[in-house]
Amino acid sequence: MPALVGATQIINVEGNGVVHFGDTAIISPKTSAKTTNGSGAVNTGALFMVNNGFSLNTTFDANLIDQPITGNN
Repeated sequence: MPALVGATQIINVEGNGVVHFGDTAIISPKTSAKTTNGSGAVNTGALFMVNNGFSLNTTFDANLIDQPITGNN
């Protein structure tokens, strides 16, 4: 099915990022990572304003595998 794409702004694509427009059968991740940050620490966009009060971030991770990527080559 054809895709109509309007105005688009791409500010930054790092590492193994994927930007795709149009018809797609499968887009699968080649790498995965997990980061933990406090409130308002990792914002993306051209212009934003963050107003935070108290922020507490606990980094307890009970599961061992979040997103398996074996076989995605």
